[in-house]
Parts: sequence; C-alpha cells; structure tokens
Amino acid sequence: MGYNTPTPIQSMAIPVILNGDDLIACAQTGTGKTASYLLPVLNYISNTDSHHTTALVLAPTRELAQQIDQQVEGLAYFTGVSSQAVFGGGDGMAYEQQRRGIQNNVNIIIATPGRLIAHLTSGVLKLNNITHLVLDEADRMLDMGFYDDIMRIVGYLPKKRQTLLFSATMPPRIRKLAKNILNEPQQINIAISQPAAGIDQQIYRVHDQQKTPLLKRLLKDGGYLSSIIFASRKEIVKSLYKELKAAHINAAAFHSDLQQGEREEILLKFKNKQLPVIIGTDALSRGIDVEGIDLVVNYDVPGDPEDYVHRIGRTARAATTGTAITFVNQRDERRLKTIEDLIEKPIKQMDVPEELQGIQPVKEEKPHGGPRKDSRRRPNRYKGNKPKPAGGN
Repeated sequence: MGYNTPTPIQSMAIPVILNGDDLIACAQTGTGKTASYLLPVLNYISNTDSHHTTALVLAPTRELAQQIDQQVEGLAYFTGVSSQAVFGGGDGMAYEQQRRGIQNNVNIIIATPGRLIAHLTSGVLKLNNITHLVLDEADRMLDMGFYDDIMRIVGYLPKKRQTLLFSATMPPRIRKLAKNILNEPQQINIAISQPAAGIDQQIYRVHDQQKTPLLKRLLKDGGYLSSIIFASRKEIVKSLYKELKAAHINAAAFHSDLQQGEREEILLKFKNKQLPVIIGTDALSRGIDVEGIDLVVNYDVPGDPEDYVHRIGRTARAATTGTAITFVNQRDERRLKTIEDLIEKPIKQMDVPEELQGIQPVKEEKPHGGPRKDSRRRPNRYKGNKPKPAGGN
C-alpha cells in the first residue's frame, strides 16, 4: 500500500498491543492511529484459526465506522480477515445486510454504540468470543452521551480481553471510563490537543455580513482544490450551500437531514476529487478521513477549543501541509482566546480584502419592551398607606 515508515503513534502503540497489554493512546487526528490498532489486531486474527467475531471496534459516527471498515478491507486484503460495519440511519436493506454479516461470524465488527445494542438485544449478536475491544475517538463518544451504552456493551464481553482506548483528548471522564474497563493499561501521549505542524493557521476579524462574501472570495481566488467549510448549525450549512451554488461554486451540504445514501455519495465524490467543496457541522470533523484537503474554513468559531483542533485536523494529514482559516466576529473573541490558550500560541491575523471592508454590519434592533433610555427607577406611586387599585399588578 506504499507505507514504508510508521508514524510515531504506530511505532509506539503496535509493540504494546502485540505484547497483549491494555492501552490508553492519546494522539491528534491525522497521525495514523487507526492503522496502529488495526495492524496488530489483524496480525492476531491471521495467526489464529478463529471462525468467530473476535474484535469489536466502537466509533462515534457512522462515517467513521465506515472508514475504519474500508481500512480493514485495504489492510486485510490478502489475509482473508472479514469485517462488518454496523451503524444506524440506513434503510431496512442496510440493517438486513448488517444482520447477515453478524450471523456469518465476521472477524471484526466496527459499530456505533446505539445500533450495536439493537443487534445485541435482538439476540442476533453474541460477543462471548471477543478478544479485542477498541474504542476509537472515545472522547467524542462521551461528548455524544454514549457512556452508558459503552458500559452496557462491555457487560456483554468476556472479562478476559485486550482493551484499547484511543482518544484525541484526555479529559477526566476519559480517565474514569478507562479505570472502569481497562486492566493496568500502558499509556501513550503524543502532542495532545496540538494541531499538526503543517497547518497554516489564520484568522480574519470580520462581522457577520462580511463572512459569506469573504468565503466566496477565498474559494474562487485562493487556488484551493479541496476544501471543507465548518458551520455551527445545519441551518447555516443549508444557507451557505445556497449562497455558494448561486455564486457558481461547486459545493455540497452535509447534514443530518440527508439520507444515508446521499451522505455516502457526497463523501465518495469529495474523496475522489469530483467535489471540491463540502460544508458541514462538527459531526463531519470526526467522520471524514481524506488526504489532500488543502483548506479548512471555520465559518463560525467552535464553542469547544478541542473541536477547533479536530476541525483543522482535516487538513495537513499524513505529514502534508494545508491552510486553516477562522472567521472571528466580536462575539467570538473569548472563544478565540481559549483556542489560543489551548494551542499555546497566537493565530496569525489576516487583513480583510479592501473591497469587503465597506460592507457595513446590520444594526440589531432593540426588542420592544426593553429598558428605557432613562434607566432610573420610577418612584412607587403607592407609597405610604394609600391602597393600590383593585385588581392592579
């Protein structure tokens, strides 16, 4: 497949996993952590005569589950090892395909927690032969509220197993999870919460009315071949899609209202360079693994500084370079400060193009019934022993 040199997380994690130890591995996105656990797991399965499901990989999103499944197909091509991605959101045919794969005792199941529990409770899936449990992007799973589901799934597994926990961040709740499900784990920490060195990070200080014209200017004149635009809400994603389409920019909106088949088609076109621009929310930041993305734009500053790291981590993957641009309005200055504190350096500020500087912000109207200009308290008309009018408030 053209891989000659292991990444740091691979060279540190693979020997630990081959040795049979439990592992907590903390590494930023785009460092090759998927192969760091898949390769030793595939090695184990290839050297046993097991005809059961022996490895379970839990992932937070359907897109990540599918990508891990695709990596298994590539890495295991000559080994005969089989896998099945299990996730919700598809039609009845997809569910039936997953059920058949489970009944055929595929070697590796890659699943989102909710859909896996559905198969477990139906009695179709048995996990009593599992030797390896992997939690990929464990921090994201906890952010999405999967803690109880994870613990419920662990209850179906043999106590004697190897458990591998991979996470981009290591907050206290991850430590709690690790303490509950891992056994004397080894620990690896690589550049926690630090963007890849190849990312050129930039900010533009703008007001909201300048954002979309600036985005159009960057996409049309910047010479970028593959770009991801992150927005805070799907309503903004849909609106941006309409604006870019009207400007004759070839883009697609990626959001939860789309059918599973539509989402897959968008990602496939983007991966094959048939689609130069994709617009999405943070669900996309962990669910896409595409090399050659040269621009990431944060249309809105993310509320969590860790999400900033994950968003811009879509570019400059596998030791390449890329550009990450963030639009910062006045309300987002505090969020920018927390991001700069996290990455331990200021982000380079760029000048807004001269032709956009004349765009004026829309003045927000004060809501009716707001405070009067004279904010001094009016005297109480009913002081002393004078009775209030009947029925008065």
